[in-house]
Amino acid sequence: MTQRFYITTPIYYLNAAPHVGHAYSTVVADALARYHRLRGHDTRFLTGTDEHGLKIQQAAEKAGRKPQEHVDLLAEEFRQLWPALNVEPDDFIRTTEPRHVARVQELWKRVADRGDIHLGHYEGWYCVADEAYYTEKELIDATGPDGKPLLDDKGQPVKLSPTKRPVEWVREESYFFKLSKYQDRLLAFYAKHPEFIAPEARLNEVKRFVEGGLEDLSVSRTSFSWGIPVPGDEKHVIYVWFDALTNYWSALGGDSDPLQRFWPCDIHLVGKEITRFHAVYWPAFLMAAGFTDEQLPKQVFAHGWLTVNGEKMSKASSNFLPPLPIAERVGADTLRYYLLRAIALGQDGDFSHQDLLTRYNSELGNDLGNLLNRSLGLVTKAGLTATPAVGGETELETRLHADAALAARLSAEAMDEVAPHKALEAIWAFCRAANVYVDRSAPWKVQKEGDTARLHTILATLLEACRQLSVLVAPFLPAKAAAMRAQLGLAALDPQVDADRWPLAWGERPVGEALGKAEALFPRLDEAQQKEILDALVPKKEAPAEAPAGGQAAGGKA
Repeated sequence: MTQRFYITTPIYYLNAAPHVGHAYSTVVADALARYHRLRGHDTRFLTGTDEHGLKIQQAAEKAGRKPQEHVDLLAEEFRQLWPALNVEPDDFIRTTEPRHVARVQELWKRVADRGDIHLGHYEGWYCVADEAYYTEKELIDATGPDGKPLLDDKGQPVKLSPTKRPVEWVREESYFFKLSKYQDRLLAFYAKHPEFIAPEARLNEVKRFVEGGLEDLSVSRTSFSWGIPVPGDEKHVIYVWFDALTNYWSALGGDSDPLQRFWPCDIHLVGKEITRFHAVYWPAFLMAAGFTDEQLPKQVFAHGWLTVNGEKMSKASSNFLPPLPIAERVGADTLRYYLLRAIALGQDGDFSHQDLLTRYNSELGNDLGNLLNRSLGLVTKAGLTATPAVGGETELETRLHADAALAARLSAEAMDEVAPHKALEAIWAFCRAANVYVDRSAPWKVQKEGDTARLHTILATLLEACRQLSVLVAPFLPAKAAAMRAQLGLAALDPQVDADRWPLAWGERPVGEALGKAEALFPRLDEAQQKEILDALVPKKEAPAEAPAGGQAAGGKA
């Protein structure tokens, strides 16, 4: 039976240009999608942009544009970024598209028809920056540089959202969703499906939030017009999160669309600051629309925040890091590798430019690139242009076979567990083992001794190790994996549904297969080159105009 895999990123809110946090979320999703395609799974990968809300309307007015014109320009920046990072989504959805608008209104009608939406008045705290409502107990007191509480002109403490952003007291007519009705069902669902929220720390946070009591949720606004009209009452626009979350379902078309085979979604990959919206509101909306527990998304995986060179990333500071200049300087696959290897998915991580360059030279250059270069160089020195036959094998070959099998198994397990950093650790352990094999087998010495059969065994073993690595690294380094295969004289990987391409067996490279031309995969960067790159990429420190507004999320509405 065909296995299916559907993964989504947050749809990115168009209040700023793409930053490295957006790249992180999307590269992780792309790597997971590529892995599942290689395993023969029927795979779908969705990303896109969130384009409605008061914040967008205000930004468009400030820029002197109409909202649609404004989001058209910003959405194109995101759309063009992904190919530059070797990211290949199957779909890019925009919440202003008619296909999305229609499904949002349909979901609203389903919920309303079941009696879970009613008209009332909302009075409470609202954060424009977060596009979120907060209760009094969720707010925090603002403090000044001296750590003392800030007071307003009435002498009252200034309140901030949990993300340390300004809030305002609003009162307006609003439709409400009966979120409180689903408190017990949500808790029962979490108990039955603890894997629904990962990592476990995020699950515990969500459970505590729900156990603390859910209040009915305001799901429409009348104070602005840039949004999807409420069916039958167009002076209201639908709350941006009801709108945005529906993209994961609306992107699969109508109920009879063949793409509906991908529902329910396997993984919603999100930044940890928007876990609540995905793990509480979204399943509750779906429950209210008549979805069974088995039809709910299978997992919400929340990754951490990124800092830059040890400092919080903020639009108010100089370290709001765009990914494109990095990819242009060191290569898209280098940036992908760093994001996937250096940051443990699910934890906060730091983006260090120096660490990026260090890993480029040591792990990509010395380990992977050098192995391929040495292997092909040794084949050339032996006067060969094609794969030789394997003769008698020794303990060295047997050990490397075992290392390869272990890498394939551990990396697959890690990817199935949504841990790409662990997968790369396993793959690089094999890569280093192959380099050790070169030293211990000493083919230059064997060639000098005239033992052609032994030399051919060593060279064939090295070529097979490189072939296996060209598959193992493909989800993470798609362009470099293709370059490896070209140099090895191998056809490009061609994932097919129900055809498992993962290297689960040793010795699949045919004897006599012609080799390609050897070229440096990752040319070494000397100190002068590194300095030039750092000077160009590392944000210059400036005196902050205001106190940082907190950690910058790696994806979603931040």
